[in-house]
Amino acid sequence: MKKITQIICVLLTVTSMSAQQEKGIIGYSNWLSNWSEFKPHKADYGEANQILAGNISVNTKLLKRNVYVLQGNVYVTNNAVLTIEPGTLIIGDFQTKGTLVVTKGAQLVADGLETDPIVFTSNRSMKKAGDWGGIVLLGDAPINKFGNIGSYNLDLDPALTTYGGDNTLSNSGILRYVRIEFAGKNIKGADTFNGLTIAGVGSQTILENIMVSYCGGNSFAFYGGDVNATKFVSYKSINDDYKFTQGVQCRLYNSLAVRSSYLSSNRDGSRCLEVKSYENKNETDFTKKQTFVSAANITMLNDSENINADIQSGLVKEALYVAENATLEMKRSVISGFNPAVLLDSKTDINADNLKRIKLEEMFFNLCTANILTEGNRNKEELEHWYGNSLFFNVYSKTDNKETFVDIFDPKRPDFRLQLGKITASSGNR
Repeated sequence: MKKITQIICVLLTVTSMSAQQEKGIIGYSNWLSNWSEFKPHKADYGEANQILAGNISVNTKLLKRNVYVLQGNVYVTNNAVLTIEPGTLIIGDFQTKGTLVVTKGAQLVADGLETDPIVFTSNRSMKKAGDWGGIVLLGDAPINKFGNIGSYNLDLDPALTTYGGDNTLSNSGILRYVRIEFAGKNIKGADTFNGLTIAGVGSQTILENIMVSYCGGNSFAFYGGDVNATKFVSYKSINDDYKFTQGVQCRLYNSLAVRSSYLSSNRDGSRCLEVKSYENKNETDFTKKQTFVSAANITMLNDSENINADIQSGLVKEALYVAENATLEMKRSVISGFNPAVLLDSKTDINADNLKRIKLEEMFFNLCTANILTEGNRNKEELEHWYGNSLFFNVYSKTDNKETFVDIFDPKRPDFRLQLGKITASSGNR
């Protein structure tokens, strides 16, 4: 009898742990530990002793024992493979706005370890968002532009920045246990670089445990391609945390976006997720697949300690924006502290077909002024009625962030998992 009681206790414990992990980022331990850095301004990385510049046209390996400075626009070309050892430090040069571009057909193998991540950061003593460019990963998977070809040039070489093709299974390499800090340089009269640009990248590319912090542009930008992304972290980006466009087919899983009310783009606001099918409708081939994002166990958090005041002052915008023709299927995710949680493009008609294309199921909405609205239309009754249907198992709460998450204010090892039992919160607060 005693053994049976012990077994039942163990089963109850496991069930409780599973319940804790059900929504938002999951893991029986905090998977952010060891490899992430939430105070990169204070990190002392040392001085560079090697220079990376120009074109890398043959297979090359960067070694942990060196510290590399990325000077100007550096291109991996000619189908070469750039391999980076775990623990290697690459510093983006502020003066020349260093940027690493992995051209179509080439590969970047940056396969770090949890205890020895690969770090890209700024070489300034007073580091700021936009100090250097970022990482641009280009592949030959499909996009929805006419001709199946796009170009990501900004101030880059147009001949080396094309992407797109017919190879859904293409392989641009491995990025795993990688941090990208203070990237996102601004190009006058053009646009802002992203921390990590993923353009026309195929499904054989491994993208796991990547953290982009304090980026001057979007942390992660997906332009077409067919991508699996797991354990991504966007921390206090100035623009969007995750941008999807040009017909990307993306499966985003177990990932985090932490926004600050005081860091935002002045153009169209900044969101955790922006899901669009195109940037320019005239360049879009609607016979091709349009943007499809399947997102599960995502935590989107405004970490302001005074969310209500920031909402009233207009500093807080929506967490999620979905434009016409794009599809988003989101499950078991957390949205906490936004105004509203989800905003649909004004061009999206509220009808059965469109509502089936934008799925929000088993969600945890917390501290949001509204849950889902249409741009320019504050009449939310139809949408609230639809997504409030008990069949979707969405949960609504008005709980302080300190009580909602395990420990988001630990300066070294914050834990953004939901506290035990929060997923059973009342669904009455809508």
